[in-house]
Amino acid sequence: MPARKIIIDCDPGQDDAINLLLAMASPDELDILGITTVAGNVPLSLTTRNTRQMCDIVGRSGMRVFAGCDQPMSRALLTAEHVHGKTGIDGVDIVDPITPLEEQHAVDFIIDTLSAPDHDSVTLVPTGPLTNIGTALKKVPSIADKIDDIVLMGGAMREGGNHSPSAEFNMLVDPHAANIVFQCGRPITVMGLDVTHQVLATPERRDRIRAIDNPAGRATAGMLDFFNRHDTIKYGSLGAPLHDPCTVAFLLRPELFTTRHCNLSVEIHSELTMGHTAVDFWGVTNRPENVSWAYEVDADGFYNLLVERLERYGDG
Repeated sequence: MPARKIIIDCDPGQDDAINLLLAMASPDELDILGITTVAGNVPLSLTTRNTRQMCDIVGRSGMRVFAGCDQPMSRALLTAEHVHGKTGIDGVDIVDPITPLEEQHAVDFIIDTLSAPDHDSVTLVPTGPLTNIGTALKKVPSIADKIDDIVLMGGAMREGGNHSPSAEFNMLVDPHAANIVFQCGRPITVMGLDVTHQVLATPERRDRIRAIDNPAGRATAGMLDFFNRHDTIKYGSLGAPLHDPCTVAFLLRPELFTTRHCNLSVEIHSELTMGHTAVDFWGVTNRPENVSWAYEVDADGFYNLLVERLERYGDG
C-alpha cells in the first residue's frame, strides 16, 4: 500500500515537535509533502526555526519547510510561552538550523499542492491554530475537493478549556479559521482535549523514552522534562499530555482511538466563550455530522508506538 500523502501544519511547541519526530520516523506509511508553520505557541519565526531544528535532529534536512501566517485571520495573536518556554521547545539546546526554509508562503504551497494534478488526495495534519488552512480554503475554496481528509488537534468537550474557561488554545487563537475548516465539507477527525488528556507522559513513560540512546530520544526526553512542569503544577497530573502526536498516531494506528461522528460548531461571536467547540456528541440537534470526534485512546498502545518509532532512528 503506498504511503499516505500528508502536509503537516504546526506551531512547535514541544508536542508539535514530538509529533514531527513521530511522523518522520514513519516513511513507509507517511509521505510528508511538506511541513508548514504558523504562529501559535510562539511567534512564527520561532515555530519555523523549531520545525527546521527537528528536521536537523533526525537527519532530514531535505524536508521542505514553509513559513505561513504570522497573525490569526481576524484577531490579535495569542501565544503560550508560559507553557512551552521562550523558545517553544525549551528542553533542547537551540542551534541555527541547517534545514533550509522554502521561499514560498505556506498558504500558497498548500494551494499549489492540492491543485497539482499528480496529487489526487492529500491528508492535512494541522496541530496548531488553523490560520494557514482556513486562509487557503478562503482564498481558493475549490481546493477542498482535493483534500482526502483532515486529522487535527484542537477543541474540547468534557475537558473544558485549557486557555480560557471554555476554549482549547488552538481554537481560541483563530476561531474564524477553525470555523472555515469545519465547514469545508471534507472528512475531519478531531483530537481534542478529551482524548489528548488521556496520553499523559507519566514518569514511567518518560523513563522509557529517556532510555532511547539517539538524538530523537534525547530531544524528546528533554522536551518532556520541561513540558511536564506546567501540567503537573497547574493540574496536579502525573505528566503532561502529548496533544499533537495523537494526530500522527491516529494515521499510523487508528485502532488505538475510539471516535464518534457528530456535529461540531465553533463559537466566533461571544468574547466570553470565543473558540468554544460545541460538540453535539449525543445528537441533540439536527445539524449535520461534520467531524469524527475522538474520545477514548489506548494510552499504553500510544506510548508503545511512540517509543518504537523513536527507536527507529538508531543508536548514537
